Amino acid sequence: MNLDGAPVLDDAVLDELRDATGGDEEFIVDLVETYATEGAANLDGILAAAAAGDPASIVRPAHTLKSSSASLGAMRLSAIARTIEEAGRAGVSDGLAADAELARSTWVETLEAFVAAGLRR
Repeated sequence: MNLDGAPVLDDAVLDELRDATGGDEEFIVDLVETYATEGAANLDGILAAAAAGDPASIVRPAHTLKSSSASLGAMRLSAIARTIEEAGRAGVSDGLAADAELARSTWVETLEAFVAAGLRR
């Protein structure tokens, strides 16, 4: 998996989100808080499916995490989740545990980046 150039948070996406919301930072903070809650559940699903070696069960949480991450500018996590989703769709279990662990560590980085950007309570 090549993550070169995939920022933890993409400022351009965040700027587009600010434009789309009329600069309503509180609304964006609410979106990020919802993402943090729902994303944690999706990450748990990814980790459980990877631990069980069950690629079919990893598809839905990986797809959801991929999409929600991209919509908030968490491009590195989105790229990792996309790789996990593609492996799940292909029925490939080799490497899922390592990719799931990478998603977990990147999740922590992503949440820290949202805090640093002032977008988490």
